[in-house]
Amino acid sequence: MKISEMRGMNDAELGKHLADLEKEFFTLRLQLATKKLANFNRITVVKREIAQVKTILREREIAVLPPAGGE
Repeated sequence: MKISEMRGMNDAELGKHLADLEKEFFTLRLQLATKKLANFNRITVVKREIAQVKTILREREIAVLPPAGGE
């Protein structure tokens, strides 16, 4: 999924997508450990997508927070 498509999703959809990606990443790691993984590149792609989703969620969180300062 492209990052522009991810930015168009709301927070609930991103959370669900993140949970799905983390479940897929767990499955891929399990397949790697049991020597049944056919596409090793998929691990890299899933890790990158997880990072992108977390980055988008954090950007939105920062945008909502009030500015830091004593005033």
